[in-house]
Amino acid sequence: MSGWFTERIVDTGRLPLFCFFAGVVVGFGFIRLSVRLIRAQVRWWPGNVQPGGLHIHHVVFGVAFMIIFGVAELMIPADLAGWRSATAAGFGIGTALVLDEFALILRLEDVYWSEQGRASVDAVFVVVALTGLLLLGVQPFVVEDLEVSAREPPVSRLVTLAFMIVILGLGALTVLKGKIWTGLIGLFVPLLLVVGAIRLARPTSPWARWRYRPGRRHAEQKLGRARRREARWRTPVVRAMDRLQDLVAGAPDRPPPS
Repeated sequence: MSGWFTERIVDTGRLPLFCFFAGVVVGFGFIRLSVRLIRAQVRWWPGNVQPGGLHIHHVVFGVAFMIIFGVAELMIPADLAGWRSATAAGFGIGTALVLDEFALILRLEDVYWSEQGRASVDAVFVVVALTGLLLLGVQPFVVEDLEVSAREPPVSRLVTLAFMIVILGLGALTVLKGKIWTGLIGLFVPLLLVVGAIRLARPTSPWARWRYRPGRRHAEQKLGRARRREARWRTPVVRAMDRLQDLVAGAPDRPPPS
């Protein structure tokens, strides 16, 4: 195991990225454990930080961590891999603290334990998944194309640029159709972007609200097909993901009966 780590992580220069990845995982695990203990009103746990009655959310500490360790990493020479890795770990912890309250930042209200608060856990899962792929050596196609085009003649560079624009456009369309994971993973596997852009949008996506609204040609049929597909294929996946999130991060509060 140590040989694999040395060969695939240290020797390839990915040690700072690994430390960032570890920082995100450890930081998220710690803060979720903390808030769950606070929620359970465990008496021996310190509880919220409330100087003078002001509740300081942990996103504040996350921003401070990201600034401190981000600036520190910029100041450290590139040949000091150990110190750069340490600052990357600190930056990862700060990232976890910020993303854990992503839903609060997005909505500008405290929705941490509501259904809307699941967006924070989604954001952390996305960062962990993408960083994990980078650690395995899987690069986004954009990076690979930029590296190749730098050594090509001008005409080939224009062709490469046009291809990148088309693929990024397909990626944007896929995300607008509500297929976030397909759009993100498609940065590594472009064929997924083509599939995601061609297929029907999710019924609650921005694309569906724009293109499947009443009055447009075939809108009602497309929306009906999208809803049936959502109920048949996506709803079971969402339920499984919700159960996983509840296990890892805690279940959200249920709304009171009306």
